[in-house]
Amino acid sequence: MHQWDDYKLASRNRGLLGLELYAIESTPLVPREEWRRWQADHMAYQEDLERKGVLAFAGPLSDDTGEVVDGVTLSIYRAASMEDARRLAVEDPFHANGGKSWRLRRWLVNGGHVTVSVGLLSKLARVE
Repeated sequence: MHQWDDYKLASRNRGLLGLELYAIESTPLVPREEWRRWQADHMAYQEDLERKGVLAFAGPLSDDTGEVVDGVTLSIYRAASMEDARRLAVEDPFHANGGKSWRLRRWLVNGGHVTVSVGLLSKLARVE
């Protein structure tokens, strides 16, 4: 096991990206008909975060079979700290209204390929 900050520094010292993001996995606590009441508010919240450059990615996850969408979602945030990411999660209408539980984890992005940042809801694009 490694301490997070030590591992992030070591990654950067090895020439890796070491980009710290935050992953929120949301899981329904109530039947779909109930948590869907907050769907429009959740989407407006996500779109606002996207416009501000805070929301990197968001969308549903499949179940373990890979064949069914069961209401579990993943949101990736750009935040200054765990505390800021936690606040973003708490303020999500799904979580604030008790429709979904959530789990927050740091994510260290060391590799991959990005050419353009495109806001899927806001239709904004920028090169990063």
